[in-house]
Amino acid sequence: MELGLYTFGDVGKNPVTGETVDAAKRLQNLMEEIELADQVGLDVFGLGEHHRPNYAISTPATVLAGAARTTKTIKLSSAVTVLSSDDPIRVYQQYATLDNLTGGRAEIMVGRGSFIESFPLFGYDLDDYNELFEEKLQMLLAINEQERLAWPGTAHTPKVEGLGVYPRPAQDKLPIWIAAGGTPQSMVRAGALGAPLALAIIGGQPRRFKPLADLYRKAAAQTGHAEQARVSLNVHGFVGEDSKKAADLFFPAQKQVMDQLGRERGWPPQSRAQYDESMSAEGSMFVGSPAQLVDKILGLREDLGFDRVTIQMAIGVIEHAEMLKAIEVLGTKVAPELRKAG
Repeated sequence: MELGLYTFGDVGKNPVTGETVDAAKRLQNLMEEIELADQVGLDVFGLGEHHRPNYAISTPATVLAGAARTTKTIKLSSAVTVLSSDDPIRVYQQYATLDNLTGGRAEIMVGRGSFIESFPLFGYDLDDYNELFEEKLQMLLAINEQERLAWPGTAHTPKVEGLGVYPRPAQDKLPIWIAAGGTPQSMVRAGALGAPLALAIIGGQPRRFKPLADLYRKAAAQTGHAEQARVSLNVHGFVGEDSKKAADLFFPAQKQVMDQLGRERGWPPQSRAQYDESMSAEGSMFVGSPAQLVDKILGLREDLGFDRVTIQMAIGVIEHAEMLKAIEVLGTKVAPELRKAG
């Protein structure tokens, strides 16, 4: 089983210390975090694309390229690329370039995105939300399959008559994961395309996602892609040698971010009691000691059958030194136990 991290590069004020972290400081710290994740043996590090003032990463491929030359084995991925408001050819070229810089360690995770700022920013109509993603995803997959692209064109993509898309990646093909929040239609699409599935679980009970994971694998099997089917859980969490200290450290930053989203989307502020309940074996938060994380992940794996877990530990602004400690614990105490389990 693979274990990794992802982040959006949060900037702003630390709710505990009052320190303000700007984009320059966050990106500098992030380079150290990715390097350490590589050194302690984590499998993947993903960066999300956002176009909001509280996040430093609008171009994940650029930031990942900054870590390319100082890492050796860790896979570097977007988490996610908002493909609907981007150009599939340029996305492919960026990650093929990254793949060559890293000797074959680049991946792409594509999705619609959980925010909509990129649509008006780049001149797209939200009324075309679904069509944009469908058409551009098909084009991106076609580019991955053929060096010289023969693409008929669609309402939202141009016609391309046998032109080459370069550079080609160091790998035979780029791994292209499809990120989904949990609709049956998304499960069927990913399975039918033979694409690996990144399943975001940031609320509710993870075990309730079992029917969706099963639906994905069923769609993959029915279309001849059973061997290609892979599932990643993308979750929120934090780890420390002491469970209570880990929970106390993660809560203020996590609450600050989730409460801000709640004000935008109409849900109430998070209480500490709700947070503590979400850390239970059946809750959505992967927070605690190494043993607790290992037990929770392995307990859920039997039902959900996932191949990878990526954890968003850097939610909000958390002290850099504490984040480095958590990354070291994740790589040296959690990852080895998960690998023993197969």
